[in-house]
Amino acid sequence: MNNTPLAERLRPKKLEDFLNQEHLVGAQGSVKKLLDNKVLPSLIFWGPPGVGKTTLANIIAETTKRQFFTLSAINSGVKDVREVIEKAKQNNGLFASNQNPILFIDEIHRFSKSQQDSLLLAVEKGWITLIGATTENPSFEVNAALLSRCQVFTLNAFNQENLKQLLDKAISTDEILKAKDIYIKEYEALIGLSGFDARKLLNNFEIVVNAFSASEKIEITNNKVKNSLQQTSSRYDKNGEQHYDVISAFIKSIRGSDVNAGVYWLARLLDGGEDVKFIARRLIILASEDIGLANPTALVMANNTFQAVNSVGMPEARIILSQCVIYLASSPKSNSCYIAINKAMMAVKEHLNAEIPLSLRNAPTQLMKDLGYGNNYKYAHDYKNNFVEHEFMPEQLKNKSFYKPSENPKELQLKQKLKKQWGKKYEF
Repeated sequence: MNNTPLAERLRPKKLEDFLNQEHLVGAQGSVKKLLDNKVLPSLIFWGPPGVGKTTLANIIAETTKRQFFTLSAINSGVKDVREVIEKAKQNNGLFASNQNPILFIDEIHRFSKSQQDSLLLAVEKGWITLIGATTENPSFEVNAALLSRCQVFTLNAFNQENLKQLLDKAISTDEILKAKDIYIKEYEALIGLSGFDARKLLNNFEIVVNAFSASEKIEITNNKVKNSLQQTSSRYDKNGEQHYDVISAFIKSIRGSDVNAGVYWLARLLDGGEDVKFIARRLIILASEDIGLANPTALVMANNTFQAVNSVGMPEARIILSQCVIYLASSPKSNSCYIAINKAMMAVKEHLNAEIPLSLRNAPTQLMKDLGYGNNYKYAHDYKNNFVEHEFMPEQLKNKSFYKPSENPKELQLKQKLKKQWGKKYEF
């Protein structure tokens, strides 16, 4: 009997089998080019759980035929790092630099500053090639000195179609599943309960399949999935299955202006040992996405909260976080900034080559001036109230509106100001 989990059995062994990271592993992908050119710098893989960071590191090691060491930041310390570096030096780290061993560190963001510093010399000297994996923004969680010695590659989250393909592939290629009569009638519950984590999806799928008797035809429905997985739901912890569900409940409660629920879900996060900086970062995002110009001070509060909890730490950080949650939950709400940038990003994709108006272009040379760069530009400070009507949009996007103020008092004031300045162009 094969006790290897389904996710492990289906782990890709080569770049061609890798799912949903075309920008890295496709024909023109960054990682593919590095391997083709036989050049491998130290790397940081940044992306959500279950998108293949560890798998990609393993494929790189196998493709380059290098010695492969692996550590987890959860249960490794400076002593473990030094032992691996010493082994690397003794084996082949001091020889041809393009053959130095790979040290893969999972959840590298959980390493302290001193632990990360212990890697610097080995990376700089080429004794090892570091590959770190993180679910957190490396700009915040990886020391600047170490980050400057690495290339950062972002792995995209899976979408619903990707995960459907993965489940269909599991049924058609896995030897154990192929021997069963499996039909997926409904995908929604499987995908929803996975949190878009491919590893969790496959392991959940295996639990559901194994809930059927050996001779039974297996028809997967949403109800069957929920019933099978109900018993496996665990209490929240920062590495557990409910991580993203609790975060989701936390954010939605604050967005919905429910102060008590926001504080409750905060307590659940803290009780589960969640990193206070992780919580504070999400409050910063929420302050801009869900409150925005309805109360601009919310972003200041959230950013100061991040700085404060970073300085103070637990257990006192809980008080600071509670203050911020209560303030944000009770603030007026507006997602106008969120909608505006999303619309603008879509417009950029639709009009990739929209030309910059000549009046807005920089003219550092005489040739550019002769071509009309900067002509007829109106310098706002030369006019009354530091404002003059001018066309700042590309020709294809004239009169295109991205920002629509909400009906809260602060944005209504802004709305009136824009209408007064721009007239019909800002009728909203």
